[in-house]
Amino acid sequence: MSFEFSEENEKKFQELLKRYPNKSSLMLPSLWMIQYQEGWISTEAMEYLADKLNTSPMDVYSVASFYSMFHLKPVGKYNIQICKTLSCKLRGSEDIKKHIEEKLGIKAGETTKDMKFTITEFECLGSCGSAPCICVNDDYVEHVTSEKVDEILSRLK
Repeated sequence: MSFEFSEENEKKFQELLKRYPNKSSLMLPSLWMIQYQEGWISTEAMEYLADKLNTSPMDVYSVASFYSMFHLKPVGKYNIQICKTLSCKLRGSEDIKKHIEEKLGIKAGETTKDMKFTITEFECLGSCGSAPCICVNDDYVEHVTSEKVDEILSRLK
C-alpha cells in the first residue's frame, strides 16, 4: 500500500510551501490533510510526508503520536470522543461512557465491526464549564445526557 496526497491536497501543500519558509512548519497542517483524506494516518503516509518535508519518518511519527487528535489506526465514520478529566467525571461522564458502550456494544478504544462508530477517551476537550462533554468527529456536544446520546446515535445510525 502506498500513499500520496490527493490532487487537491497536493495543491494545498504547494500553496502552504509558499507561506512557510521552513518546511517543518508544514508538519501539522499536512498531518491534518492526511487524516481528512484517509480518515487516519498510516505508516506509509508518515513516510510520504517525511520525504516531502525532508525529515525522518520518526520525526513525523513523534508529532503524530504526541497529539491525541491524530488517529494512528483506522477509526469509525463517527468517532465519539468522551472527555475523561475531572470536571467531566464529576458531572457524569463515566455514566455517559457506559451508556454509549452499551448502546454500541463496544468498549472505549474499540470500533464497531461495520466501521461506523469508534469510542475514544480524550484527555480534555476543553469544555469544563459545560461538562460532561463529548465530541463526535469535530462537533462538540455539551451538557451531555443519556437522552442526548440516544438522540445523536439514532440520527447517525
